[in-house]
Amino acid sequence: MDTVTDPSTDHRSHDADRATGDHGAAVVVGTGPVTPADVVAVARDGAPVVLAPEARSAIGAAREVVELLAAGDVPAYGVSTGFGALATRHIPVAQRAQLQRSLVRSHAAGSGPEVEVEVTRALMLLRLSTLATGRTGVRLETAELLAALLTHRITPVVHEHGSLGCSGDLAPLSHCALALMGEGPVRDADGVLRPADEALAAAGLRPVELAEKEGLALINGTDGMLGMLVMAIADLRRLLRTADVAAAMSVEGQLGTDRVFAAALQALRPHPGQGASAANLVALLADSPLMASHRGPGCHRVQDAYSLRCSPQVHGAARDTVDHAARVAEVELASAVDNPVVLGDTVESNGNFHGAPVAYVLDFLAIVAADVASISERRTDRFLDRARSHGLPPFLAHDPGVDSGLMIAQYTQAAIVSELKRLAAPASVDSIPSSAMQEDHVSMGWGAARKLRRAVDGLTRVVAIEVMTAARALDLRSTTGDTAGLAPSPATGAVVRLLRGHGLDGPGPDRHLAPEIEVAVGLVASGAVVAAAESVTGALR
Repeated sequence: MDTVTDPSTDHRSHDADRATGDHGAAVVVGTGPVTPADVVAVARDGAPVVLAPEARSAIGAAREVVELLAAGDVPAYGVSTGFGALATRHIPVAQRAQLQRSLVRSHAAGSGPEVEVEVTRALMLLRLSTLATGRTGVRLETAELLAALLTHRITPVVHEHGSLGCSGDLAPLSHCALALMGEGPVRDADGVLRPADEALAAAGLRPVELAEKEGLALINGTDGMLGMLVMAIADLRRLLRTADVAAAMSVEGQLGTDRVFAAALQALRPHPGQGASAANLVALLADSPLMASHRGPGCHRVQDAYSLRCSPQVHGAARDTVDHAARVAEVELASAVDNPVVLGDTVESNGNFHGAPVAYVLDFLAIVAADVASISERRTDRFLDRARSHGLPPFLAHDPGVDSGLMIAQYTQAAIVSELKRLAAPASVDSIPSSAMQEDHVSMGWGAARKLRRAVDGLTRVVAIEVMTAARALDLRSTTGDTAGLAPSPATGAVVRLLRGHGLDGPGPDRHLAPEIEVAVGLVASGAVVAAAESVTGALR
């Protein structure tokens, strides 16, 4: 991804050097943006984190500005005043450390289940990235402790509920700041729940006592929603390639035509995502004896159903939406989100913490997940209906009537798709006032991110069921009826072999399906399905 920079801000430069740690190369956080790959490496792979030399210098320079303001007589928001609706109160020097502690403790007010460790680690990395810009005024020791928590895989407990997505993800970030103070619960590297002070001591780390501005700097960012956005984009890019694989298997298994995917037809409506998806389908169906068997003058099928014929249009529009979301994420990764911020020798209030840009695209992606799942479920359903499956047994059952085949697997798809439609209702159109009407318009970006995670999981499951259904249909085509003895394409055949090699047996009498569905879900989520197809086609687009 190309870095988006604004020379007028003069606060981003990227240090690409890497260090080595037990969990692979360390992510070096400089004054420039971390990359989406950095976020995934730290969040999901446990990569350690270090601060680059220029980040240390920038942090030190900004801290000098804050300390000069703190020593002066003019009130400065977040340095010598209260917060939010209480910003009019001037805080004496003797009470300013207590001010920071009170801020973090009171704002660590989340509730509900713990969020996933990967979400909290992404949030912590992105907050550290903003601290490293030299725009927040924290002390170096505070930023170093945040990096150390990531490196030692000490993860504060953050709760599902608490963020309105304005003034940043206040409650989630406050739970992380609480751990820097040695307070609150954390998960250690083994996932054990421990008091923060105990986990820090075991790692040879000491809590910090927050000084002027630091509490506010640690909690005023869009880091939680941004981290979830970055991970969702990575997941959706993989899932959209998998959806192309599933669609190719369905077209092939339902004796559809690949002529509609020709590049000349796609060029008439040149959306880039549509062209990429159609090119994938052509590559996936190449050299298929099964497809070749019904080409020519003897074929009386004029047009396939929309769920087959229009797969590139739907999958392509989804790709283009993901690309738009990635551009927004890129800008946000290159941003220093805090309030107030250090600009030159002053500290200025601003509204950059508002999560609207991120919240909107999180909602867009939930729509994408719902619609791609919807078309996948429709392709699956066609396999199971003898009136539409072109010679396949009802529900792909071994002995229809005695056996139910994949009937209820499609029920599971339908239930998930119905939920995804509800999750597609946007969170970002809502707002609710808080802080005595000081914070009177909020983004709900955290809520948008949380429901998107559920939507991505649902899409994974729906596509996995299509893949296992299509694989059974391809086996039946190759062993029964007029197409007996005809193999699927090399690419789709590789996916069928992948499933069979992981315990998803071919057609036969009814068996317990739930474990097979979970195996298929794992193969989709890990990228193994795409990798199997790409072993034949090369990299899909």
